[in-house]
Order: sequence, then structure tokens, then C-alpha cells
Amino acid sequence: MLALMSTADAAEPALRADAARNRERIVAAARELFAERGINAPLEDVAQRAGVGIATLYRRFPTRADLIAGAFEAKLADYADAVTTALADPDPWRGFCGYLETVCAMQAIDRGFAELLTLTFPAAKVLEAKRVEAYDGFAELITRAKAGGRLREDFVSEDLVLLLMANAGVIAATGDAAPDAWRRTLAYFIQSFAAENTAPLPEPPTKASLFRAMVRLNRGT
Repeated sequence: MLALMSTADAAEPALRADAARNRERIVAAARELFAERGINAPLEDVAQRAGVGIATLYRRFPTRADLIAGAFEAKLADYADAVTTALADPDPWRGFCGYLETVCAMQAIDRGFAELLTLTFPAAKVLEAKRVEAYDGFAELITRAKAGGRLREDFVSEDLVLLLMANAGVIAATGDAAPDAWRRTLAYFIQSFAAENTAPLPEPPTKASLFRAMVRLNRGT
């Protein structure tokens, strides 16, 4: 009996270690494929690149949203940290513009992340918590930039979502053919955000309508 128990005890940590290695391989493969092809990349291809069976992938990540959350957890933390860095800038306008450039650059180097920022995954709690953290920080950036007299008064948080959607579209359309095209697009946006541009704008979309749009895009994945 003691020998049997000893064998079982030794086998269990080995199984746990093997499962952990499989998870790491799956996450690494997902990061690579999502960056190359977007978050709609076939999960069978993820499993193949990770060197595991598709059943193993689904044991670790029951849904695509679970895998996306695992693959982008670190990058979403960087996304949230970018707001903290921007808020620490003593020049509110520079912090605001620097944040936009940082986030758009993050989109440009990773097609999956570019898509991720225009979608919502309500069931992925960690992923959505980081998104909310970044969004709330950006709202503070807006307040500071307006108080400094550099950001137009009618700029709202929803404009960031529109910018990210536009940037994702430019990145997807230009790809390797014109990899820096997004920089010109962003420059146009930033100039239009400046306080000296006072021509009236159409009403922004509501938070609810943007959420519905992000959910609809998510269903397309």
C-alpha cells in the first residue's frame, strides 16, 4: 500500500507539470498566430503549432475567449500601464498624445491585439477588468488635457474607441505593404483633437451603441 501511494504521489506532480507545460506551449502558439493572422486564427492551427492535440487545447481553454484572455493577459497589462505612464507626464497634452501613439503602435505590431481593442468579451473577467482600468485612466487623461487648454472640449472617451477601430482597419488594410501608414492617420486624428479646431462635430455614438458594435464584431470572430 505504501509503495502504491508513493507511486501515485510521484505521478501527480508529473501530471501537473506536464499540464503546465502544455498550457505554456498553447499560450505561446496563440500569441504568435493571433499576432500574425488575428484572433480568428483556427484553433486547430494553434494546437498544431503548440504540438498538442485539439482536445488538450480545449481542456486548458474551453472557449476562444479563454484562450484570447490567456494569450493577451500580459499585453493588456502593458495597455493599462501605458495610461499610468501618460498620467505621470507633467505636460497633460504630451501625455495624452503619447498615450495615443503608444496604443496605436501596440496595435500596429500585433494584428490580434489590434482586433482585441475593438471587441469586448464580457465573460473574460480579467481581460475586461484591464480594459476598464485603461478606459478609466484615459478619461482622466482627457480631463487633464482639457484643463490644460490643449484638447477640444467636445472630445469624449468614445472617440478613443473610434480611433482604435479606424487604426485597426488601416493596419489590416496596409499590412506589410505600408506598415507605417497608421502613423499618418494618427497624426491627422491628433491634429483634429487639438483645442484650436472648434468646428462643430456630429454627436458621438453612445456607450451602449459602441458596446453593441464591439459585441457584433466579436461575433464575427
